[in-house]
Amino acid sequence: MPDTLTVAVAVTIDDASADRIRELEPRVRLVREPELTRPWRWHGDWEGDPDWQRSPAQQAAFEAMLDGAQALFGIPDVSPRELARTVRANAALRWVHTTAAGGGGQVKAAQLSQEDLERVTVTTSAGMHASTLAEWALFGVLAGAKGLRRLEADQAARVWGDGRRIMRHVSEMTVLVVGLGGIGKVVAERFSAMGATVWGTTRRGEPVEHVDRLVPIERLAEAAGQVDAIVSTLPGTDRTRGLIGADVLGAVRDDTILVNVGRGTVVDEPALLEALDAGRIGFAALDVTAVEPLPAESPLWAHPSVLISPHTAALSTQEPRRIAELFAANATRLLDGAPLQNVMDTKEFY
Repeated sequence: MPDTLTVAVAVTIDDASADRIRELEPRVRLVREPELTRPWRWHGDWEGDPDWQRSPAQQAAFEAMLDGAQALFGIPDVSPRELARTVRANAALRWVHTTAAGGGGQVKAAQLSQEDLERVTVTTSAGMHASTLAEWALFGVLAGAKGLRRLEADQAARVWGDGRRIMRHVSEMTVLVVGLGGIGKVVAERFSAMGATVWGTTRRGEPVEHVDRLVPIERLAEAAGQVDAIVSTLPGTDRTRGLIGADVLGAVRDDTILVNVGRGTVVDEPALLEALDAGRIGFAALDVTAVEPLPAESPLWAHPSVLISPHTAALSTQEPRRIAELFAANATRLLDGAPLQNVMDTKEFY
């Protein structure tokens, strides 16, 4: 095993997080040139300001930094093209860590060869966003259960209301968590703590803490017709594309709540709009959409039973530190010859 690991920081990272990596794993030689990476527009903005451009000299220096490293913190510019160029140019590269929980879309789009994928291990930041996403999922279900949009409309109109309104209570609900990975497990824990009955989809059938009933993914539509709320935490893959589609959304009971904190491509949006208009979906809270940014002409924007968040539910001031700590832990594993955590599946790309 090598005594040290040269890591090029391929995206902007704050000083405190960089120092945290060095503190936790002193054997890492962190090569970081802040003037060569896109500046943050907000804390933890890994893609950086798209309007910022390097000069030719800066681009050459950036590529030289990447090409001299054994590992990358972040996909360069979060760009498949830059990732492909770096992998081809740097024969010594052995590890790339994505700052995204997924990152599979960029890696797949880079169209790396099988040989490249065997040589370069890709790890993700899966699990680092679980707590914040679980809170948003809970918020989304509560917003639907308590009639947030109707309350907003009445307040804007200065209307006290038309008598007593019955609200739904999470403790009396059955919530189906679609996807029991790192995020889904925390979502299940949060809803269980609120007193909900929690169901969750599974491919393996292994028991999951805080989940009262496991549902084979093949029986998703059947289960969807027996619950009060559905929360999707699934990644975007060929297998999950449109999974929550016409069959599932056609099977749900009236006023079912749908929340998506996974990837937008999992939900068939035309089928969702039909279900919303028919009243089968009474409320949808979407942190993600199939196309992002959501096009201005999308009817989802104006639908009275839809709440849109611009893929920001995972953001937290603590996110860069958490990712830095995960990276440092994996650097220790690599240097000690131990298996890395959060290794990306390069067949499914998640």
